[in-house]
Amino acid sequence: FFSCYEAFIHIVDSMFNQHAKWLESSSAVPWRKPVASLNYLLTSHVWRQDHNGFSHQDPGFIDHVVNKKASVIRVYLPPDANCLLHVVDTCLRSRQRVNVIVAGKQLAPQWLDLDAAWRHCSAGVGIWEWASSDAGGEPDLVMACAGDVPTLETLAAVQMLREHLPLLRVRVVNVVDLMTLQPREEHPHGLPDSAFDGLFTTDKPVMFAYHGYPWLIHRLTYRRRNHDNLHVRGYKEEGTTTTPFDMVVLNDLDRFHLVMDVIDRLPSLGYRAAGLKQLMRDRLLEHRF
Repeated sequence: FFSCYEAFIHIVDSMFNQHAKWLESSSAVPWRKPVASLNYLLTSHVWRQDHNGFSHQDPGFIDHVVNKKASVIRVYLPPDANCLLHVVDTCLRSRQRVNVIVAGKQLAPQWLDLDAAWRHCSAGVGIWEWASSDAGGEPDLVMACAGDVPTLETLAAVQMLREHLPLLRVRVVNVVDLMTLQPREEHPHGLPDSAFDGLFTTDKPVMFAYHGYPWLIHRLTYRRRNHDNLHVRGYKEEGTTTTPFDMVVLNDLDRFHLVMDVIDRLPSLGYRAAGLKQLMRDRLLEHRF
């Protein structure tokens, strides 16, 4: 079990490479017994560097990890403490893997109780019905999130949408196991196309708030049927020594940008959303000045 600041885990990139290759090769040798997994906990992550600044802001280790064989690597982004408990328990019980867990060390909201967290993390991805407004039916759009800070901003955006556009049917999908986004043919944890389509729909806009560099989500989902409607917000190399909320604003991952994304991708809202979009612009101006 190896805990490290997220930005500085790159110092062991080469050792991770060699260990992942060794695990893959040793799995084909019948006389080698499975060994305990190597577990990375990446904390002090990109969105919580208000004291350290730009030098401590780099979520790219995940991109490096997913290059390795699907039989070896796993990546988890628990949204709260109860989910983190389940993920760590799962990782410590595993064998012959490299598990990467990304979780902040600052105080954060608790979204799920222990039973709900166990069910959610066992599936790796799921609809948060308590946060959604599609009533189990067909949504107008999907708000997806992966990571503790993106989850917070997504839920704040959804709350504003419910207040100002109460007829809008929003589905909230949270991703804990990042590899569920890949097709089942590419990764053993990947969702079958039918299950992925059931969660993310085949024709609705999907706003995805992601912890790291946004193009990784596109890379994992490019073969999915609804990929053309997928819009990802994440870290885009904008940072400094500033407040946690200003960090998400600098990278357009904040709740106000997410609400405006929804309005821009649902032209049918028309004049009903004009006032809300103006309100979001005003909130951003107030924040900046």
